[in-house]
Amino acid sequence: MKEIPKFHETFNPILDVLKDGKPVHHRDLIKSVIQKYYSGLPTDLLNEKTKSGEILIENRIAWGKSYLKKGGYIHYPKRGIVQISEKGLNQIGDLKLKDLESESGLFDFYSEEKSKGISKETEIKSSTPQDLIDRGIAELENQVKSELLEKLKAIDPYYFEKVVLKLFKKMGYGDFLETPKSGDGGIDGIINEDKLGLDKIYIQAKRFDSNKVREKDIRNFIGAMSGDTSKGIFVTTSEFDKGAIDKAKFAHHNIILIDGERLVTLMHEYEVGVQIKSTYMVKELDEDFFEGQ
Repeated sequence: MKEIPKFHETFNPILDVLKDGKPVHHRDLIKSVIQKYYSGLPTDLLNEKTKSGEILIENRIAWGKSYLKKGGYIHYPKRGIVQISEKGLNQIGDLKLKDLESESGLFDFYSEEKSKGISKETEIKSSTPQDLIDRGIAELENQVKSELLEKLKAIDPYYFEKVVLKLFKKMGYGDFLETPKSGDGGIDGIINEDKLGLDKIYIQAKRFDSNKVREKDIRNFIGAMSGDTSKGIFVTTSEFDKGAIDKAKFAHHNIILIDGERLVTLMHEYEVGVQIKSTYMVKELDEDFFEGQ
């Protein structure tokens, strides 16, 4: 299975691209490394981003470059320019992570992370600080989503329907209409696909704890949709069994299924039922500030 290289796995590709000794702009270096060594990766991997929005593979190469600079294998003759050093020329194709571990102060931050309870030293040393930040954020997000799903499974079913409609409103759909709670025919709400209400989407929201949504639930939902729309969204806190998935897939109507996992992912993304607890700023050197030195 192909995957994005760890930052230390870019050491030798970077040195190889620089082996002719010519100075190269750091952006051109990153492009050349990707083109020569990683162009065969799937497009989705090449486009994968960090939590801060950077292209992940470019971030990894940039960190590899940074550590090669700290180790003296490359140097920056002037702003934005990278060039291999004599030390780097002697290590092309043979540089390993352990070779940099002995460099004074190069991995000091790892010892601090280990003291905080991170025990997988090898995994840590193969990660950039950005990787560690992204991993920590991902763990926090997963924890919040898990708590959010548990909360949704426990709230009043009628309030769950309101939550679902509020989510679609936050996602940019038009006004919504809650249907009466008696005799609603399996329709919990109607949202406007556009601001003028020209296209309507029917909503069914089922708050299940563990039971899966079955084929008959989808069949009843389709049967309850009137002739003025062919679009529907079925939302649940649990999952859909194969019969339900196939019924929605092969129906003449356009039915979107949203299970519990996807639901909390959307709620997290659009900040419904969650709030921002903390904001952290990560700063970097402003090269333009020193432009005129």
